[in-house]
Amino acid sequence: MDKIKLDIAGLSYSQTQSGAYALVLAESGGKRQLPIIIGGFEAQAIAIELEKMTPTRPLTHDLFKHFAQAFSIGVKEIVIYNLIEGIFYSKIICEREGQVTEIDARTSDAIAIGVRFNCPIFTFENILSIAGILMDENQTKDDDFSMDDDDESIQPEGSLNSLNLEELENQLNDAINDEDYELASRIRDEINKRTS
Repeated sequence: MDKIKLDIAGLSYSQTQSGAYALVLAESGGKRQLPIIIGGFEAQAIAIELEKMTPTRPLTHDLFKHFAQAFSIGVKEIVIYNLIEGIFYSKIICEREGQVTEIDARTSDAIAIGVRFNCPIFTFENILSIAGILMDENQTKDDDFSMDDDDESIQPEGSLNSLNLEELENQLNDAINDEDYELASRIRDEINKRTS
């Protein structure tokens, strides 16, 4: 099974879950994005490294990096290999003296470590086909989203089960346009539940 490379497209604050963030991974050279809900601590750890900030004391993921380097362990890649009941499963692929070891990890921790080692992130087609969101080809990251009083607003999570598939698809497009990837992932999950 061929791996698909992912790039970090961004982090956005969750508007409905206090302290949660959506980590958005984009298919390298493709149009699909994979939103993953992560905690605030992991989001901060990823953002600090992406912005090349240096905390006054090492964070947990920095400690892991220093520990690994002290014992000549390199991190080669991060692989998101499974999705079960909305939970992504990942592995950290490490190498030491030619020996490769796979370590199971939460996806948020794996990516926080991966960015510190500047290593690639991969997934598989089956994960992207189930959980990926196809971005509109005319859409850019900086597209503005505005709503007039006459526009329908995005439905709250509790009312998703009252919508038909066509309405869910419309809500999904609205959530993507609004860059509300957390809501988009919940709508995607509802659509997948009905069509699987």
